[in-house]
Amino acid sequence: MTSSKRWLLPDGVQETLPPDAVAVEALRHEILQVFARWGYDLVMPAMIEYMDSLLTGTAHSLDTRTFALVDQLSGKQMGVRSDMTPQVARIDAHLLADSAKQQRVARLCYCGHLLHAIGDGVTSSRTPIQIGAEIFGSDSISADVEVLSLMVATLQGVGLADVCIDVGHVGIFRNLVKNTDLDHDQEARLFDMLQRKSIPDLQEYLQTLPLSEQRRQEICQLALLNGDLPVIEEARVRYADVDAELIASLDYMQKVVESLQEKYPATLINCDLAELRGYSYHTGLVFAAFLPGQGREIARGGRYNDVGEVFGNARPATGFSADLLNLYQLCGSAGAVAAGILAPDHSDPELFTLIEDLRRQGERVVVDLTAATVAAREQNCNRQLIQVDDTWAVKEV
Repeated sequence: MTSSKRWLLPDGVQETLPPDAVAVEALRHEILQVFARWGYDLVMPAMIEYMDSLLTGTAHSLDTRTFALVDQLSGKQMGVRSDMTPQVARIDAHLLADSAKQQRVARLCYCGHLLHAIGDGVTSSRTPIQIGAEIFGSDSISADVEVLSLMVATLQGVGLADVCIDVGHVGIFRNLVKNTDLDHDQEARLFDMLQRKSIPDLQEYLQTLPLSEQRRQEICQLALLNGDLPVIEEARVRYADVDAELIASLDYMQKVVESLQEKYPATLINCDLAELRGYSYHTGLVFAAFLPGQGREIARGGRYNDVGEVFGNARPATGFSADLLNLYQLCGSAGAVAAGILAPDHSDPELFTLIEDLRRQGERVVVDLTAATVAAREQNCNRQLIQVDDTWAVKEV
């Protein structure tokens, strides 16, 4: 292998270099500060865990995306996290070990690298930095409205003002396919076609399934029911005879959308009955954020009740997450390293004291290790420490 090949990164794996790394870190801090002001406490889950812990409960949908390895100490199989949400659910369960805290509502947030065995697409990163927030312990509409509002406020706060929100509810599709003879694979294919809104494929495939003609039409109609709030009323009429739980899901959607519109009247909200992202993971409301001209969502989330059951606390939960690196790229703000002060490599105690004082004041001070062979500007310094009459002073260069 040649030296140039030796330094190639695997497909989908990226690294962030100066000056972008500083800007990404600043964006991370900015978003986490927003979360903190909303009352969310930061947690830092482990990068690796035993596989039976990583892939418990609803996290089983992540098994094909999780890198597996063997712990050299215990011999047990371990995995590198591909999603932090199940880890945060486990942390919430552990925080509630005391039964006296069972009714407490917990707000937790997080930010860290993930590792995906496979990417979502040809150009997708396999090492995203996931940043997100979750509410545990509340099954109220107010909790879903809060995480949706926090998502909108976060995206707008980093400069993505034209965000559009798609809102759906997995309970609608689940009620249409329950009590049918569809197996798991057939249900999964239907889900995929609805998600892609591939009407011809959907209509053709429905004809091969053991469903009544009325149920085929009701499922196909899901792909067409998307738009402003009146779409929910149209769906309420269309599915009036299906199931009371389906109507309840529509009512829930409507209340969330109305509340969000009151808070963010300038934000475009799209009601999409075929919005089923995370269908195998979520249990109720689901939502995603988009930008004009962007085919993929920039943030997504929803409700995933009882995720902590396997950890001893079956708690209602709702939240959202995004890829920090993707948000940085979309913000369009170029990274920049602040220009510093170049100091000579000198043993003078007075110079050392001055350098320390400047650094305490927040200045970037770079000691010149080139023996003055490289100019200050080339070392990203616009000032220089020079000695004048036995006194050190800062001079512009």
